[in-house]
Amino acid sequence: MGDALFEIDPDIRVARTLPARVYSDPEIFRLQRERLFARTWHYAGHADLVKVAGQVYPFTLLPGVLDEPLVLTRDSSDRIHCLSNVCTHRGTVVVEGAGVEQQLRCRYHGRRFALDGRFHSMPEFEQTANFPAKTDDLTEVPLGLWERFLLVALAPSAQMSIAAIFAPLVARLHQLPFAELTFDVLSARDYLVNANWALYIDNYLEGFHIPYVHSSLATTLDYGEYTVELQRLSVLQLGIAKPGEPAFALPREHPDHGRAVAAYYFWLFPTTMFNVYPWGVSVNVVTPLALDRTRVSFLPFVWDASKRDAGAGAGLDRVEREDEAIVESVQRGVRSRLYERGRYSPARETGVHHFHRLLAEFMSAT
Repeated sequence: MGDALFEIDPDIRVARTLPARVYSDPEIFRLQRERLFARTWHYAGHADLVKVAGQVYPFTLLPGVLDEPLVLTRDSSDRIHCLSNVCTHRGTVVVEGAGVEQQLRCRYHGRRFALDGRFHSMPEFEQTANFPAKTDDLTEVPLGLWERFLLVALAPSAQMSIAAIFAPLVARLHQLPFAELTFDVLSARDYLVNANWALYIDNYLEGFHIPYVHSSLATTLDYGEYTVELQRLSVLQLGIAKPGEPAFALPREHPDHGRAVAAYYFWLFPTTMFNVYPWGVSVNVVTPLALDRTRVSFLPFVWDASKRDAGAGAGLDRVEREDEAIVESVQRGVRSRLYERGRYSPARETGVHHFHRLLAEFMSAT
């Protein structure tokens, strides 16, 4: 398979979109596991999952693609760690459920680890030479924290500094009341989309479809003022409210002061979105379960519940179901023998073009 399959011209005016088989070829999906997903940052949860010293929270990173067992811990020094959740003796999963522990203990043969992953003890190993070694510790996985949100990467690319990825969010949103956020577990939803994960990202990264697909959202957002800003590994879409619709009250020193911002839609390459509304933050997490099956998780964090039923941040379930229907339609279409690839709108699809170029870059790397 040649790298030419992923070439995207940097000039959006002449560029052609990804070939259809990128969304339907099992070999391409297999290559994405190591070239893309293992080398990039993904949403792992929020800091309150391990709020106090001793708390542990096991999870699987990208089930269906990476299937990597990991565990979040908070040690006695109040530091959060993300560790491999696989025992360094015989490969057993160490932590089976969330709770509070003084140490991590493998139930298979009793090997123990400190909450920072360091090997602590192991019965019946007195005669083992050169033991313990560094390889007997649980591997610590790179962990990034922005406000209370945690991202992890198994083997992040050298160009993927987590500080650089978070920088645009910090610059635009640091004045908002993140300390007041409360996770609304009852409103959290998972949606199963019968389409390739990248088609869902394509759809997210443009407001082009809003007047045609989202009639309710179109009544609150000013389509003519919708703007897109590109960063190295992220895209910001600014949804501007129509007159009379809810918007942020931004201070004079804010770069968007004077604009009626209804929503900040931040996408972090490749699978995480932070949608910030006057009521709080909806974290959207895209999990590729299979070549043509994707789970999209909506995780709401609220700082002002009184604003949830109005504006761009209202009716998110309806908006998601509309997106789901259109993306599934595209998945059926890209399987056609009569479709190969399309063109971009320079006015409306700069975010999609940027994503495609990043995907091409990572998939061409070996």
